[in-house]
Amino acid sequence: MTIMELRHLRYFVAVAEELNFSRAAERLHIAQPPLSQQIRDLEAEIGVRLFDRTKRRVELTAAGRVFLEKVRQSLGQIEQAVEAAQRASRGEIGRLSLGFNSSATYSVLPTLLKAFRERCPEVVLDLHELTTLQQILQLQQQQIDAGILYLPIDLEEIELEIVSVLKEGMAIAIPETHPLATSTQISIRALSQELFILPPARLGSGLYNQIRQFFQQTEFSPIAVQEAIQLQTSISLVAGGVGVALVPTSLQNLQRAGVIYRSLIEPTPEIEIAVAWRKDERSPILQNFIESVKNNNDRNYF
Repeated sequence: MTIMELRHLRYFVAVAEELNFSRAAERLHIAQPPLSQQIRDLEAEIGVRLFDRTKRRVELTAAGRVFLEKVRQSLGQIEQAVEAAQRASRGEIGRLSLGFNSSATYSVLPTLLKAFRERCPEVVLDLHELTTLQQILQLQQQQIDAGILYLPIDLEEIELEIVSVLKEGMAIAIPETHPLATSTQISIRALSQELFILPPARLGSGLYNQIRQFFQQTEFSPIAVQEAIQLQTSISLVAGGVGVALVPTSLQNLQRAGVIYRSLIEPTPEIEIAVAWRKDERSPILQNFIESVKNNNDRNYF
């Protein structure tokens, strides 16, 4: 519809509801003669008489009553479409595709999602559990809008904006039947004969690099028995007695039968989790998500 046609329809509804051209013109803030002409133009365009007019009264014809019902429906749909477009421009409706590392499930992810839900309750969230490298690749390919991943990452290879949301140390996960289970702290050197469950070296970033850095700093050579991409898998293997695992301290929120967590005597590297997104991305929904992340940072919710 053109703007003129929409105006015709709104004029028609006003006259149909008032059944008086003078009152309708006053309601529409226009003069009566132009209003009468607009209605005559509308009748001529659709080829039917919508009103019966006499000097004393104005009445809808049978065609006019049917037309009024349909016009009200159409105008209501147009108003809904306008409102939906406006809300979409403000990032209040739509979809957000979000990648996250498995450990974020036990630390920042619930808080981030809760804050965003409060800000934009009608946005649909598409959540994808991915490694840091998988998230970087999917950010490059525009398959996800933002990622919750481990730092550091090589920002020279991809233009990303990042905001840090959590810094934490590491702990050792051991079977509850382990001889050192009664100790409150454990030296990494006391685990020299233990079998270690480690992230795959091919991941080459994030948590793997931090664990490798810790072993280098302590001049410790772990005996690797098994690789596990997801931290939940590592904890399951620890519960099964396969070995021990070095994990972020927030993973202690994952209480698994048969597993206990102990702090290490040696200082561990700081593991940092951040939210990352493409520099050129201007999605209003994404901007709302980033604002909710920054607000939570400001309030020290993490």
